[in-house]
Amino acid sequence: MIKLALFASGSGSNVENIYEYFKNHNKILVDSVFCNNPNAFVIDRAKNLGIDSILFDHSKSSGIDLLNMLQKRNVSHVILAGYIRLIPEEIIDKFQEKIINIHPSLLPKFGGKGFYGSKVHSSVIESKEEYSGITIHIVNKEYDKGKILFQEKIKINENETPSTLSKRIHELEYFYFPQIIEKFLLDKL
Repeated sequence: MIKLALFASGSGSNVENIYEYFKNHNKILVDSVFCNNPNAFVIDRAKNLGIDSILFDHSKSSGIDLLNMLQKRNVSHVILAGYIRLIPEEIIDKFQEKIINIHPSLLPKFGGKGFYGSKVHSSVIESKEEYSGITIHIVNKEYDKGKILFQEKIKINENETPSTLSKRIHELEYFYFPQIIEKFLLDKL
């Protein structure tokens, strides 16, 4: 069984979507949710879904501490589903090519530290981009610089706002992220 730990910092809508996709899967199991934000709704979501949640303070928990928690749970892969912190090097070293992130732009544009959520969508619109989209990639030691596994684009509408773009990007995330995770994990990508 492939055991996933989902890392999230916010509401957890992608966490719920991924859980629902895999809940009856015979090869992939969502084992746990790791969260660095005590006020994040993802903690309630995980509880309601019956998923173990692990709350940690990134300023007090070392990479070794997190790695030990993952190893105790026999996690095989880490999925970043709205997690906005850099993953500690110790975890990246141990889980090489086994950490996947989704980013709400067409990387390499509008990626890196500080580029998440509405900041990305505002920047895309202000830059008068013709397209935006999602990027699903392997995580390495730099923000949003890992090997790209998948991208999907949408055309920016004439009267697009960060809010409308965010909604459209979320639809792409919900549709593609679980499918690409599955294909990657089962070597079908």
